[in-house]
This record gives sequence, C-alpha cells and structure tokens, in this order.
Amino acid sequence: MTSHPLDPLTPSEFNLVRELLATEHGVGPGWRYTSIEAVEPTKDALVRFDRTGERPPRLATAVCLDRSSNRVHRARIDLDLGTLTSFDHVPGVQPNFTLDEWEEANAMLKAHPDVQAALARRGITDLSLVFMDTWTYGASFVPKAYTDRRVGWSDTWVRSRPGANPYAGPVNGLHCIVDLNAMALLEIEDVPAPPVPPVMGEYVPGLVPAELLAGRPERKPLAITQPDGVSFSVDGQQVRWQQWSFRVGFNGREGMTLHDVSYFDPYAPGGARDRSIAHKLSFAEMVVPYRDPGPDHLRRTAFDIGEWGLGFLTQSLELGCDCLGEIRYLDATTHDSLGVPRVITNAICLHEEDNAVLWKHVDHDGGAEVRRMRRFVASFHVTVANYEYLVYWRFYEDGSIECEVRATGIMVVTHFAEDGSFPYGVLVDERTYAPNHQHFIVARLDLDVDGTDNTVQMTETRSVPIGPDNPYGIAVAQHSQPLRTEAEGRQDYSWDSQRAWKVVNPHVRNGLGTPVAYKLVPGGAIPTFFDPSSPVFARAQVIGHTLWVTPESPDERWPAGEFVTQSGPGEGLPAWTAADRPIEDTDVVLWYTFGIHHIPRPEDWPVMPADIVSFWLKPVGFFDRNPALDVLPSGDDCAPGHDHGSHPA
Repeated sequence: MTSHPLDPLTPSEFNLVRELLATEHGVGPGWRYTSIEAVEPTKDALVRFDRTGERPPRLATAVCLDRSSNRVHRARIDLDLGTLTSFDHVPGVQPNFTLDEWEEANAMLKAHPDVQAALARRGITDLSLVFMDTWTYGASFVPKAYTDRRVGWSDTWVRSRPGANPYAGPVNGLHCIVDLNAMALLEIEDVPAPPVPPVMGEYVPGLVPAELLAGRPERKPLAITQPDGVSFSVDGQQVRWQQWSFRVGFNGREGMTLHDVSYFDPYAPGGARDRSIAHKLSFAEMVVPYRDPGPDHLRRTAFDIGEWGLGFLTQSLELGCDCLGEIRYLDATTHDSLGVPRVITNAICLHEEDNAVLWKHVDHDGGAEVRRMRRFVASFHVTVANYEYLVYWRFYEDGSIECEVRATGIMVVTHFAEDGSFPYGVLVDERTYAPNHQHFIVARLDLDVDGTDNTVQMTETRSVPIGPDNPYGIAVAQHSQPLRTEAEGRQDYSWDSQRAWKVVNPHVRNGLGTPVAYKLVPGGAIPTFFDPSSPVFARAQVIGHTLWVTPESPDERWPAGEFVTQSGPGEGLPAWTAADRPIEDTDVVLWYTFGIHHIPRPEDWPVMPADIVSFWLKPVGFFDRNPALDVLPSGDDCAPGHDHGSHPA
C-alpha cells in the first residue's frame, strides 16, 4: 500500500492496470496506452484521512487507443480491489501522442522508398544522419481526406556528421503526412528549397571550431557544501523545510505537481498551527504557436502538455550539472504505449540555496542587522524535441512562493535564397532565419488560503486627480474589486494600473483585523497578437486572458480541453465558463497564463541561453508582520558588527 493517498502510481500499480485491461478487454497488441494516472482523492476525503486515517479508495484511470478502429476508451480501475469499474468509449477524440509513436514514425519514414527518393533528390543518402520529427495537427489543418484518422505531419532534419546538431540542418520544403495508427505514409509534400548555406550550428565542444572556444578565462571551481547536513527532510513524497510543508506528485501529463502546501505559523491568531496556502500547484497546458505563415511553419503550433505530456518528456538529472549543492532526488514513474512502467531516476531535484540578502538595515548610529536569504527549490527538466523547459518552484522564508521557467535548447530554423526575405523571423546564421514564436504556459493554482472558502480580488493602483486633498498630484490609491462570477474572473494584465490579484479568505482575520490573503503577482504576461478569428487561437482560447477564475471541480483540469490532439475550437475554459458560475466565497482555481514572447536573436543560436520568466505568490496580510523576523544570523561571518570590508588582493 502507498504511504499517502496523493502518492503517484507505483510500477506495480501500472502493471495491475495493464493486466486487468488485457484480461477483461483484450487491451494489448494493436492498442496504445496514452495515459495511466492516479485519480486524486477529493478534498473532503483527504481531510478525513488526515483526521481519522480513513483511506480513500485508491483509483486509477487509463486512456487506451484501439489502433485498428481508431476508437478511444477511458477506463477506471479500483487498485485496492483489483477490479475494473468502467471501460467507456469516448467518441470523436484523439488522445495525446506517445513517444513510441514519435520514434516509430521516424523509423518508418526513413525506411520508406518514397522518402528515401525525395531525400536522394536533395543529395541526402546517408539515412543515419536523417531525423524525421512528427508533429500533431489542429482540426482546421488536417487534410479533409484524413479527418477520420490519427495523423501527424513531419519535419525533416539532417546532421552534418555523426553526433552533430540535426536542427542545424533543416530540409526545408520536405514534409510527410503520416497515419499514426497504421504507421503508414499518406503523402509527401516536396516543394523546391533554396540551396543549403554554410552554417555553424554546433554546440558540442568537439564540433565547435576551436577559435570559438579559446576566448574565455577559466572558471574556478565553485563548491557548495553543507558540512552539518541539509535543513530539510524528505519522507516519501513529503517535504519539510523551515516552516514549509508540501507533497510532491508526478504524472505523465503534468509532470511534477505540488500538493498540500502549508506554512507552520508559530504566531498565528488562535495559536501555532499549519496554515493551508494551496491544495495543488501545477502546469495544465503549454501552447507554442509559431508566427510564420510560410509552408514550413504554418501548422507549427504545439500543445506540449495536452498533445505530449511533460511527465513523459521529463529527463533524469545529474548532480553538478542540472542541480548544484547538497541534493536529494525523487524518482518518477511513467509508462510506454504498451502500459509498461518506465522509471525516471533522479527526475525531481530538491535542495536549498543561498539567495543573497533577506533583510538588512544599517542604523545612523552604526548598528547593523543583516540576514542571508535561503530558499528551497523543487525542480524538474523537460525536453520537448528541440526545446528544454526547466521548471523551478521556490519557497522563501518570508512566506513567498516563486514559480520560474527557463527555456533553453535549440531554435527551429529555415534557410532562404540569396534574394529571399524573412519578414516573420530573424537572421541567425548565413541565409538562415529563426521564426518568431511564443511560449504560453498555463499554471493551475488551486489555492486554499487558510481554508477553501476564498474570494479573488482584482487590485489596481490609481492616480488621484489634483484637488484640495492632493494639490501636488502625488497621491495614489489602491483599489480592490471582488470577482463574483466567471465572466468577471476573465482578467487581463494592465501595466498602467499594475494590476494583480489577491486570494482573500474573508472568514479569517490577522492580528491587525484585516482578512488574510495571498497575492498572485504577475510576471511574464504577454499578449497573444492573434486575430480573434484565427483557427489556431480558437483552440487555444485560454491564452486570450492572463487570468481565469473558476469554481474548483475535479473534472476541470485541462484549460484547452482533455483531448487536444486534432481538437477544434472552444474546448476547456471557454466551455466551462460559459455558465458564468459564481466564484465568490467558494473554493476557487486560478488559471494563470504567462510565457515568453520570443523574437529570436543571433545570440540565441546555435544553442539558446536560458530565457527566464516567473510569477510569484506573496502573502498580503496573511501574517501580522515580516514572518522572517525570526531568521537568525548565519554564523560568525554574518553576525552584527563583523568586519565585511574588502581584503587586499
């Protein structure tokens, strides 16, 4: 038995799901498992477990695709009883693509004589250097002849030599349409391409010209050690650090998730206690539209969570490269398309780190107090074809939570002719441009601020007109507006008013007599630049607003719809919020859209320095005063009065 109802599925539980479905419905050869995950217990069931030890039923759900009929089924399994409780056909949908399909399509296409002939006409005969990268479709781009099939379209890339960067060698104009169920080539799109220019698209040291690696002084070692051990504990999936406590989850679609986030407040009104902040923090969708209408990029819009799954794409981390310091790792388990469990060792990195000054003041009489800041980090890294996403949830001693995403990896590029133009991209190498594109990430924030009955307030700063009470025009006032319905909960960022959003519990007051709250401090909020009639925008309407607020519902998890592959318009949040349900003084979920507006630079090539975006959750009246007041000096070197002056060279 697992130690906690929120724990991810174990390898034996994956195997049980597979065995039950094989026995009762013949799910095996000719089928694909696109998703197997645990069913999260309700909040009420978790409260009963915490109070009485009563375990909720351990359940799992699986999505299976019958390749021969192109029919999708959703199964529900009682893992405690070892029984299948439902097996239902879900008509008219396509589930997420799998890594097995991606690999199989590459192998099938490279072995196909028509593809080999098309490559040979371009002078490409060494197939070991060729890589065929299959993407998914949106419904509006699927060729009419194939709307009843599970189809993908492919890019073609070629390495200059073994081990070289394939994304430096685009085979422009050559794309294949693939039936993923039959694993068969349907069409080849082969349009004339410009001559291939000489490019320097390598980043592995042995392949980069020596003159580009000789100009930087050597970096001295930087060792981070904690000789007395770490200040945090890990018990199964439970993490405790300073006053913070949370559980780490994981599944194939969302990747790492955080649950039961709380802060132990020794000074809380009514006595010391753990105070709830969030039931669950996770990413629910990631939309990456390329903004170049040319033939190589017109269809290129990725829904990296709904179409592929962050968990399936999570990489193993290595000490000293991806994480630095005294590290504790958690493994994670996903599965392949046969349902066989796949363990990702060191999938999640847990560690604490120094972060400069937490607070400081030097008094006029010379007295000084300074405290170093520490933060705790839970992170995981994902590779989505050419891009890498590095996700960090950071917990601070002042009660703040930061969510940071770093995007790195390799840009998609396209060659052009000597007299060609590239109006929708940026020159990054000789006759080579990278198209403009965007990365929209949707965070699902199920906040429970000192309880579940919360109200979201939009906050703005407004200038006060000059008048008798403000003769010099210096006054600004802060205004808060409660959001009462889902229509009001559709919010957009405003730089002019520094708009943000507070999640308030009107039933709990701090020592000052005001309601406790946490504020969503926006960062990385970007406009879509989409025409509202765009079919790409129609299936990604979630990115049309910076924030959506909905009443919590266990069935509402995917803001662009559960089945995003080959999807049409209006799925997910637009459909749910059409009812305009009340959201005041209830259990609410915030859907926050942030990301990167990527207008490429030559400096992003051939491998991109990390582009960093983040947002914050900060206490606003949740505490009576600075909760980090009780942080002690960090040893003699930070004690008051210690000489921190410069030392002679």
